[in-house]
Amino acid sequence: MTDERAATDRSRRDILKWFGAGGGAVAATMALSACKGAHSDDPGGTGATGNFPKPGSKWKFVFINHVTTNSFFAPTQNGIKDAAALLGLDYQWTGAEDGNVSTMATALETAISGGADGIAVALTDDSAFKNGCKKAFDKGIPVVAYNATAAGNYALAYIGQDLFLSGYKMGQRILSDVHSGEIIVGISQPGGNNVQPRLDGIKKAIADAGANVTVHTVNTGAEQAAELSAMEAAYAGRKSAKGVYAVDAGSTAGIAQMVKKQGLKGKFHAGGYDTLDDTIEGVKSGALDFTIDQSAYLQGFLPMLTLYLYRLSGTLVHPPEMDTGLTFVTADNVAPYTKAESVYEGAKGKRLLPMPASLPLPAPLTVTQS
Repeated sequence: MTDERAATDRSRRDILKWFGAGGGAVAATMALSACKGAHSDDPGGTGATGNFPKPGSKWKFVFINHVTTNSFFAPTQNGIKDAAALLGLDYQWTGAEDGNVSTMATALETAISGGADGIAVALTDDSAFKNGCKKAFDKGIPVVAYNATAAGNYALAYIGQDLFLSGYKMGQRILSDVHSGEIIVGISQPGGNNVQPRLDGIKKAIADAGANVTVHTVNTGAEQAAELSAMEAAYAGRKSAKGVYAVDAGSTAGIAQMVKKQGLKGKFHAGGYDTLDDTIEGVKSGALDFTIDQSAYLQGFLPMLTLYLYRLSGTLVHPPEMDTGLTFVTADNVAPYTKAESVYEGAKGKRLLPMPASLPLPAPLTVTQS
């Protein structure tokens, strides 16, 4: 064995050990560094060649989603495509357009019967996917959860935002602006595991603070096109509201659209989730105080990578739990989002973005003592 080959094999083993030890999202960088021949900015996504052993035939990973056409998941699909191109994989994006869990459960059964090599499913319901996941594991098909998780279900790991924590931190952020009175909070799917924990977190933060703030929720529905009108109707009925917020991407974009359309800037505080174009423009213009970025791209890229490594290692490299993060996007840091036009935020264009000359200092690390 040549020195170069030995070094490559050691590098691969180091990557696998790091993932197995729960290295999380940081390990993605290490995995990428082990891939040779990758182009720094390849619009087609086909130039990269992974330096990993190749299976006899392409592995196919299936993603089961609850709102397959929602623009929030455009960067997630870009992440899937990039990982597939990097590692030489096939994939399928399927599920429901309207949050229907029965349609999603059927898609899960179809993936299993079709012989998928791995499955990523958004566990938006507590019980709808249990039997399907059990069947997948019985047939040797690994399953990970992404974007939403559910207690008592069966998945190797959850890859996505800590939803309750993000809602709690959003509640604290709301209280920095609204000290009393009513607020409106839009939610696309009340009870859904992808958004309900955020609403619960907001309410808990307000309760813990003992603040005299009343939360009025509005069901905006899973159809993105109807969320603007739902938010407009909610505000029309409560114009005394001190704040208008949302816990999903479409409802947040609807708030930004409403403020612009009706000239409501400065009438109330506002904020929400994710980085749709209208939302980012709303933060830039001041229509929204903030939005929360949960790294939708990673929610596609990382499940592909972890499922691949799990199969590659014959189950030795167990997918770790991965929190894809919580970044408050405000007027102070929105500029890169407005200029990006990148696959990481859902566009079809840039993969290589310029680094700024200096970086803001992150918060000091904390270590939990046992």
